Amino acid sequence: MASNFSFDIVSEVDLQEVDNAVNQAKKELSQRYDFRGSKSSIDFDRHEKQITLVADDDFKLRALQDILTTKLAKRGVSLKAVTFREPQKAFEGTLRQLVLLTTGIDKEKAKDLVRIIKDLGLKVQTQIEGEKIRVSGAKKDDLQAVIAHVRSLDFPIALNFTNYR
Repeated sequence: MASNFSFDIVSEVDLQEVDNAVNQAKKELSQRYDFRGSKSSIDFDRHEKQITLVADDDFKLRALQDILTTKLAKRGVSLKAVTFREPQKAFEGTLRQLVLLTTGIDKEKAKDLVRIIKDLGLKVQTQIEGEKIRVSGAKKDDLQAVIAHVRSLDFPIALNFTNYR
């Protein structure tokens, strides 16, 4: 039993689920009475990982944000991974707002997370590997305790656990 067990802590967004949520939001947008005849739209750029909202006025922009966040939450996309930028004036008096999808754990947040895991006092090793954190240990129970503790935290970014071996 000299084998080591490990898992990765990552911050990822399932882009297919985001695409599905945006398509559902577009469908609702086309069916809602208060958006009839307006220039409002929702577009998703998969490569840039951003969503563009266009609305006639501030009220409709807030309604679009609400539709989008509801659809994302229903599809299981964490709203911690969604960042709304400041709305900007666009053509013909409309408002445009970019919604960014953040992925990956930056260095500062990774260091904070490693410090939290080390403070648990379990016999596990942590390693920062680019935008993910590898946690390894001899006992599966220790790794499961780390996962349970990290899930219980209100961490500012969405965290997922992958490659559990």
